[in-house]
Amino acid sequence: MSRGALVPQNLERTVDRAQKEQVVEELGQIFESSGVVVVAHYAGLTVAEMQDLRARASEADSSVRVAKNRLAKIALEGKPCESMSDLLTGMTVLTYSEDPVAAAKVAQGYAKDNDKFEILGGAMGENALDAAGVEAVSKMPSRDELIAQIAGMLGAPASSIAGAIGAPASNIASILSTIEEKSEAA
Repeated sequence: MSRGALVPQNLERTVDRAQKEQVVEELGQIFESSGVVVVAHYAGLTVAEMQDLRARASEADSSVRVAKNRLAKIALEGKPCESMSDLLTGMTVLTYSEDPVAAAKVAQGYAKDNDKFEILGGAMGENALDAAGVEAVSKMPSRDELIAQIAGMLGAPASSIAGAIGAPASNIASILSTIEEKSEAA
């Protein structure tokens, strides 16, 4: 008797269904908690190219996920980005991040370097994005870049105030030193 015959078919279906339910739940979490999700076709990418995409995403605090379109569509039901389900046809890959810009930057950068990676669109919260929308989002500053800009803006007035306060003191010091030199010379 073969080993497969020992496992009842309905048990295999139960395990398979449980795995699918887990995938749907995981995808649902991704769609709910991500600031941006980008959908792209990846037909023809080699394993090494896919690993490169994953590495780039990881460096940018983003993630890459390949899932069956049918399961992804089920996971999208009732989510703010449900309109994105029309993009899920063919061999699709999801690039996503909590940062509303990071995944778009990764996907856009990778698409420029690899013709086999074609961005279809995505979603940013409730807003559906086409390929041009993903490109526009990718050009926006990331969360870290915005924080750095704001910190720079907050620090600028303080340095201006310090400069303004310090300037008269240096002027007074140079005047006093000139007066001292004149009094010594006299």
